[in-house]
Amino acid sequence: MKPTDFARVLSTYLSLYLPGQRNVSPNTIQSYRDTFKLLLTYCQGVRHLAIERLTLGDLDDQLVIGFLTWLEEERHNTRSTRNQRLACLHAFCRYSQIEDPTGLFGYQKILAIPMKKTPQPFVNHLSADVLELILAQPDRRTRQGRRDATLLAVLYDSGARVQELVDLRLRDVRLDPLPILSLTGKGRKTRQVPLMPPTATLLRRYLDEYHLGAGGTQDDPLFANRQRHKLTSRGVAYIVNKYAACARAVSPIVPENITPHVFRHTKAMHLLQAGVNLVYIRDRLGHVDIATTEIYARADTELKRHALEGAYPDLISPDLPTWSDDADLLAWLTRL
Repeated sequence: MKPTDFARVLSTYLSLYLPGQRNVSPNTIQSYRDTFKLLLTYCQGVRHLAIERLTLGDLDDQLVIGFLTWLEEERHNTRSTRNQRLACLHAFCRYSQIEDPTGLFGYQKILAIPMKKTPQPFVNHLSADVLELILAQPDRRTRQGRRDATLLAVLYDSGARVQELVDLRLRDVRLDPLPILSLTGKGRKTRQVPLMPPTATLLRRYLDEYHLGAGGTQDDPLFANRQRHKLTSRGVAYIVNKYAACARAVSPIVPENITPHVFRHTKAMHLLQAGVNLVYIRDRLGHVDIATTEIYARADTELKRHALEGAYPDLISPDLPTWSDDADLLAWLTRL
């Protein structure tokens, strides 16, 4: 059977265009791939379309709207997930406009499908006391405890995404003369973030104890498991959950559902509360747009309260008369 135009364009898009011309990360490609896996599942199972016969002409706005409805009603996906899948399809249609100009009108109808409004995301972060309690949980008398203490310190101090942390190699660490980590984030963009002296000290001792770089290469992972393979995102999440549970057993102030990303939010909030400019926070976190960083300023109610208190004119007096001194009021109450 001759390959269809949809098969040709989709294969080129996923295997050549995204990694070659757009230079997107493997995680992004996987997200796009999963979107089309779900779309093909919908086409075959609900629309009863043969996948091997699917053409670009079959990909119209009604098919996409039905797919999005199926995601929400049958698979019970959230609006955020629905919007993410639609964004992947929008990007594919922008690419297909060039590859298949005859279908331009159909692609524009798909591009006109709007995103659904979603609630303002809640920035889950930890107070300084809670963070200190969690960081104190690893047993530094043991080798694994010292590794975990270093990992948690680097995760917080760098403000790294969990994937950026597990992708760190020895070549990404520079401790002298100034301690710096090179993080590779979304879009394979690299940024350098400074480390504070306590974190640098932990990291230096960790490198010495594990003999990293001795007999190996600069491509060795910074944080590895017992098989010397780099830790996975799930592995880091397990470590975070483990010590969060230990801290929760010590004090009830430790909240539930602490993920590695909460450490990133916590770093951003602490920088903001310390008076660091949003532009510097944006660069440290690797945000493309400062509007993304502004969610921390909107979420910090304590910072808002202090700002309002500083600008609040002393016009309203809190003094109120004591009702028991009002004879007329007492007489009226007695008559009742």
